[in-house]
Amino acid sequence: MTLKPPLSLRPDPEGRVPRTAMVMAAGLGKRMRPLTATRPKPLVEVAGKPLIDHCFDRLRASGVEKAVVNVHYLADALEAHLKNRVQGIEIAVSDERDQLLETGGGLVRALPLIDADPFLAVNSDNLWIDGPVDTLRLLASHWDAEHMDALLLLVPFARANCHGGQGDFHMDAAGRVRRRKAGTVAPFVYTGIQMLAKRLIADTPDGPFSTNILWDRAIAEGRCFGAVHQGLWFDVGTPQAVKITESLLSNE
Repeated sequence: MTLKPPLSLRPDPEGRVPRTAMVMAAGLGKRMRPLTATRPKPLVEVAGKPLIDHCFDRLRASGVEKAVVNVHYLADALEAHLKNRVQGIEIAVSDERDQLLETGGGLVRALPLIDADPFLAVNSDNLWIDGPVDTLRLLASHWDAEHMDALLLLVPFARANCHGGQGDFHMDAAGRVRRRKAGTVAPFVYTGIQMLAKRLIADTPDGPFSTNILWDRAIAEGRCFGAVHQGLWFDVGTPQAVKITESLLSNE
């Protein structure tokens, strides 16, 4: 089956960002210990501000009006922060206190609260700085509803600050992605930022499961694409990464 190259079509060159974003904030933060011994990972501070607040800053700047935030580990502390410290964006909480549902299960639980299609999904443990244009608007400008179910923001492996992996994806000239093969290095790293169509979240497993299941389905159908981040990106997953990120930001 031959598909037209959607990224060249640019169906929305103005990059109208979805009004609603899912913010993934329920993880246990094991790699961030001991900083997460008494606080959830999204409240770990980088450059004087909690990670999740950096995320909200970028969402508000791009025109996002609502954030659906899932909570599990030290959920009371995170909910209190969302209620008392977050302004300028509507917050809805998707409660996973009873069971941590992983990324895919978390999307399923939150879906009734997500009132946009497509919608953004953003991990709260990464930090990004816009390049020449607003990052989320750049991502939205690549969205093609006819051909896409998932659009992932990717950063070149060489610019993936604090990332310890071997890359995640290859990308063809049309923007379709395929996974890295075992034992090899891939040129692009997933940033934790994506746009998804609600139709992708159908016929899903019960309980906890990874978003990888949804991506693999979209990849197999030729409906998973990537767009390249033009600015800075930091994988803030460990205490050492916090220090490195702060040092690099101080030089900007």
